[in-house]
Amino acid sequence: MTTFPVQYSTLSTRALEAFIIQQYGEPALTCRLLLKGVSDTYLVEKCGQPRYIFKVYRRKHRSLYEIQGEVELLNHLHEGGAAVAYPIADREGRQIQDFNAPEGLRHGVLFSYAQGQPVYDLTTRQLQLLGREMARVHNITSAITLTHERETFDIQRLLLQPLQVLAPAYKDYPEGYTYLTTTAEKVVDRLNALPTADFSTGYVQYDFLPKNFHFDASDRITFFDFDFAGKGWLANDHASFFIHFFFHVAHNKITPADADRDFAIFIAAYRSVRGFSDAELTAVPYLGFIFWIFYLAYQYEHFEDWSNFFFSNRYLVERVGVIRRYTELHCAL
Repeated sequence: MTTFPVQYSTLSTRALEAFIIQQYGEPALTCRLLLKGVSDTYLVEKCGQPRYIFKVYRRKHRSLYEIQGEVELLNHLHEGGAAVAYPIADREGRQIQDFNAPEGLRHGVLFSYAQGQPVYDLTTRQLQLLGREMARVHNITSAITLTHERETFDIQRLLLQPLQVLAPAYKDYPEGYTYLTTTAEKVVDRLNALPTADFSTGYVQYDFLPKNFHFDASDRITFFDFDFAGKGWLANDHASFFIHFFFHVAHNKITPADADRDFAIFIAAYRSVRGFSDAELTAVPYLGFIFWIFYLAYQYEHFEDWSNFFFSNRYLVERVGVIRRYTELHCAL
């Protein structure tokens, strides 16, 4: 019987475990599936202790060229002394592995493990460390050009194109889509009024939420998951972290005054290592609105492979409510 075509398979943990042991020459490793998300993430342990992360990219999510760009970026960061989880080469010097999966060729990368765990209630010390380390990352990413170029993160790519993608999703909730598009026009006007030509540019991680960095017991930080990296205003990274405080206030974890204080501590620490203008700081809340739209469109585009367990008409309505609350609190429109 002919094998029926598939669009998304899951690699066997046992087979992947054997592959990693053979390919990287390190015995006694165990492998288990940690997360089926944007990519499939496997935890690789030795003697019960986390040792590596192996990430297998979805075929529809990232091309080989895009993965090469991510790996190249992380190599630059690691070699420059940034606190990042970095790609590990196998015994033959290869950092990207190929797998002939049922849906076609897929690619995987073994990463060093980010020791520690995510911290959502950040202390003053942790906020300061985070600000300084993000600045050090930006000092590197603003000074390099990748051979395997990542996409350009401009207004067209992050906002206008995603709004076009989202139009069919809101066919049963047109007033919600009207709110998003009219608010987007106002956000663009606010950004156009700022000296954006003077904004610092470089490669951004574009998902600097606490889920993507760990603190160990000694408060050493490690950044990971640069899967969405692109080239644009560095302030986009500050904006993604700004979203964390909105979530924390919305869930009654901290007060608005606490959030303002904590973000100011983070910004001051960043500025102690790298410049960040008042105009860039003013832009952060508006860039936060754009962050919401970009990822909402991504969720819609990848419904069949990833987001179908939560993406629905109800989710779209709720998401507009969340975005409306965010803009009312943080954007003068």
